[in-house]
Amino acid sequence: MGAVVADDGPSGVKAPDGGWGWAVLFGCFIITGFSYAFPKAVSVFFKELIREFGIGYSDTAWISSILLAMLYGTGPLCSVCVNRFGCRPVMLVGGLFASMGMVIASFCTSIVQVYLTAGVITGLGLALNFQPSLIMLNRYFDKRRPLANGLSAAGSPVFLCALSPLGQILQHEYGWRGGFLILGGMLLNCCVCGALMRPLEPPKKSEATKEPAEKKAKKKLLDFSVFKDGGFVIYTLAASIMVLGLFVPPVFVVSYAKDLGYQDTKAAFLLTILGFIDIFARPICGMVAGLKWVRPRCVYLFSFAMIFNGFTDLMGSMSVDYGGLVVFCIFFGISYGMVGALQFEVLMAIVGTQKFSSAIGLVLLAEAMAVLIGPPSAGR
Repeated sequence: MGAVVADDGPSGVKAPDGGWGWAVLFGCFIITGFSYAFPKAVSVFFKELIREFGIGYSDTAWISSILLAMLYGTGPLCSVCVNRFGCRPVMLVGGLFASMGMVIASFCTSIVQVYLTAGVITGLGLALNFQPSLIMLNRYFDKRRPLANGLSAAGSPVFLCALSPLGQILQHEYGWRGGFLILGGMLLNCCVCGALMRPLEPPKKSEATKEPAEKKAKKKLLDFSVFKDGGFVIYTLAASIMVLGLFVPPVFVVSYAKDLGYQDTKAAFLLTILGFIDIFARPICGMVAGLKWVRPRCVYLFSFAMIFNGFTDLMGSMSVDYGGLVVFCIFFGISYGMVGALQFEVLMAIVGTQKFSSAIGLVLLAEAMAVLIGPPSAGR
C-alpha cells in the first residue's frame, strides 16, 4: 500500500537502474509479498483458533489488525533505525523477529499470547524488513523506478495467491500450531533478502562535508511543517477513513464463505482469485499512471479508485452465494490494486520528494489506528 519511508540516500551516488538492482528488486518482491499477504493469509487459521480458544470472529481479527497496525505504525521507528544502522542490519534483525514471533505463537495457550507473538513481534519484524527494502529499491532505480515499484508491489498478490492455499494445506495436515511453526521457518527467508541489500558506496568526502548532510537528513525525519499543506491534511484524513474498511474483505471473505456452508478449500480459493486479479491490476495501473497525460491528474485517478473500492464493498455485501462472492473478489481485486499502485505516487505529488520521508511516517501513524480497529469492528 505504499508504506515506504524514502530517504535521499548517499549524496552523489547515481542509481545504476539495473545490475545488482535486479537482485534488490527480487528481495523487495519477496519482502512486499510477506508483509502485505501474511496478515490476510493468516485468516485461514481463524476457524481453528475460534474452536481452540472459544472466541469469536472479532477476537481473531485482532491478529491481522495488529500485524497491519505494526506494519503501519512503526514507520518513524524504522526510519530512525535505518538512519542509525543502515538497511541491511535492520532487515536481518527484522527477519529474525518475524520468524521468532510465529514460532513462539505455535506454543501459545491463549489468544492474548497470540496477539503479542504473531501480532506484535511478527508485525514489527515485517515492518523492519518492508520499509528498508523499498528504500534500497528507490536507491538502485531512478529512470526505471515506476517499473521497479510496480514489480515489487506485485509481490503482495502473488504471495496472497500462494500463502492462502498453503495455509489451508498446513492447517489440514498439521493443525494451526504446526502451520504457524512452518510459516515461521519460511519467514527466515526475510534474512536472505536482507543480505541482498548491498549498500551503494558514496564518493569519499571529508568529515566536514558529511556532518551537515547527516543533520539535514535528521531534520527531514522530524518535519511537521507538512501539516501546513491543506492537501496533505485532506489526504491523511481520506486515507485514514479508507483503511478502516480496506482490509476487511480480504480478512473476512474466507470465514464468510465458510459460514455460508462452502468447503474450506473452496472458501480459501476466493483469496486466490482476489490475489490473481491484483497481480495484474497493480502494474497495469502503475503504467497507466506513468503516462504523460495521466501523471499530472493522478490525484483524480486515485479518488476514482477509492470510490470504486467503496462501491465494490457495498455491492459485495449483497452476495449470498459463491458466484456472487467470486464476482465481488474480481472487482475488489481491481479496485484494491488501483489503490495500492497509486497511493505512493499521489502522496509524493502532494508533498514533494523533500518532505516525503516525514509525510509518509505521519500518514502511517494516522492510518495505524484505523487499521487496528477496522477488521475487529467489522467482525463485531
